[in-house]
Amino acid sequence: MSQPLVMAIAPGSLTTRILVHDGAIPLLKARLPHSPQHPCAALALAEALTLWTNRPCRVAVAVVGRGAFCVTPRWLDALDWMTRPDAVSVVCVRHDAVPVEPQAPVLGDFSDLRRMLWRRAAR
Repeated sequence: MSQPLVMAIAPGSLTTRILVHDGAIPLLKARLPHSPQHPCAALALAEALTLWTNRPCRVAVAVVGRGAFCVTPRWLDALDWMTRPDAVSVVCVRHDAVPVEPQAPVLGDFSDLRRMLWRRAAR
């Protein structure tokens, strides 16, 4: 069986950052509005990646720590939906690095999410 993709989701105060890796290779970096507008949105993104690559996707969502900003009704609904599927496995993780939101429309380096993925993958 092939190695699963790994996705880190870190809801921030203004935006949500998403990083997807295939082993050491980054596949996707995104900065989206803070909360998903539909409870299935984050799950659908992970499932779309599994369909695109024909590989499972492991998702780490920052829910605890100074860098976690997901205690909103929309994120709570999304977390409820994300715990149901088979092809996507979701864990809730600690995220203490509080990212600085960039002033210009740039993605940034996502190094804190990369560390979050590697900590999770090492378990």
